[in-house]
Amino acid sequence: MYDPIKDGIEKSNQSVKYQETKPPSDIANLVHNFWELKTDAPLVDDFQYHALPDACVNILFNLQDTDIAGVTALRTTYETLNLGKDFHYVGIQFYPGVWQGDLSETSDSYVGTPYLGDLPLIETNKKLTSVDFLAQQPIFSALVSQLAEQKLVAVNTVTQKLLENLDAIHTVTDMAKLTHMSSRQLQRNLKQSTGFSPHDFLKVIRLQQSFKQHYLDAYSDQSHFIHSFRKITGYTPAEYFRKYDV
Repeated sequence: MYDPIKDGIEKSNQSVKYQETKPPSDIANLVHNFWELKTDAPLVDDFQYHALPDACVNILFNLQDTDIAGVTALRTTYETLNLGKDFHYVGIQFYPGVWQGDLSETSDSYVGTPYLGDLPLIETNKKLTSVDFLAQQPIFSALVSQLAEQKLVAVNTVTQKLLENLDAIHTVTDMAKLTHMSSRQLQRNLKQSTGFSPHDFLKVIRLQQSFKQHYLDAYSDQSHFIHSFRKITGYTPAEYFRKYDV
């Protein structure tokens, strides 16, 4: 199954910690992981978080200010997010296509303003602040179950089929054949459920695959790989692996 990498944390920065856990089996087809990103102590300089697109949607909670929470999703290129000198975030990462809410309302950056929507995010955040990360897992799971009951998250059979058969996909035509759709049907379905065109969806998924296997499994040649990698991440592969903990 699809397993996107964590976002970029510079190898030289030892004061920022990231960890993740897998969800329980009953929601494992909806959620890729629960995650935590925090500083051990205030930093000297603002932390620049290098976020990579993965077609996932995250619910994010700021544990230092329980009014701040939101739904985030990146598009087709990286974002450099200034998290400041002291922060503590946790969140839920949903597989591509699972989020059934309004994609136009998702932020493409780390949320920094109070949440004013209808989801029970502030209530959940207040529960999260009272326990450590491992003890937060049942709280995350309860929220996911509530969202599933409200049909705000659900298994997307099209994206699930694509993500389960990544090794067989090399072109948009492969995607259409695998899902038994015409190119036009696939375009409409993916745009509605993920916000991506089939071409952009494949581009993001292919980039994520390149971190897990040899680039020739996903790209036609080295030049194509380097060009695409740099366009999405802002770095050549060598520069990225030298700078960031992957």
